[in-house]
Amino acid sequence: MRRAFTLLELLVVVAVIAVLAALAFPLVSSFQERGRAVQCVQHLRTLGTALNLYLGENNLRMPTLALGRQKVTDEVAVIDNTLDRYLPDKKAFACPSDKHIAEISGTSYHWNNALNGQSLAGLNFLGMGDQPAHIPVMGDKEGFHRDPDHKVNILYADGRASKELSFVQSK
Repeated sequence: MRRAFTLLELLVVVAVIAVLAALAFPLVSSFQERGRAVQCVQHLRTLGTALNLYLGENNLRMPTLALGRQKVTDEVAVIDNTLDRYLPDKKAFACPSDKHIAEISGTSYHWNNALNGQSLAGLNFLGMGDQPAHIPVMGDKEGFHRDPDHKVNILYADGRASKELSFVQSK
């Protein structure tokens, strides 16, 4: 004789599944955000490669660019309309965690305009000319990433891109 599940047994199974789903959802969401943050760092590395190609064609001189622009229609030299010809895919200008800024301004990243026109060999930013590992070149316009250990991504003059808690790297 087949025994059917009682209503109480079915309710218990549904409740257990609901509790497990409630516990799993934040983990899945956290893993997705970390994945987007890693992809964002990779985009900055790609932009660093594009910058190196630009430097190779321009006597190792940094471009003269604005920090950013308000709208895509503004005629201002910024990273997305200067480095775009060195990239096969324009998706590198948008951080996956950025929901609206890249759409409006053309990119999720800002340029360190204190480096404008400087020679790569003689870069100087706040007296750190001899330490390119500490000179920020580009970074997230905002702290897009919800992970408390990952606020912004920064591309440094030595070509390294990493996640940071703030724009100024602590020692």
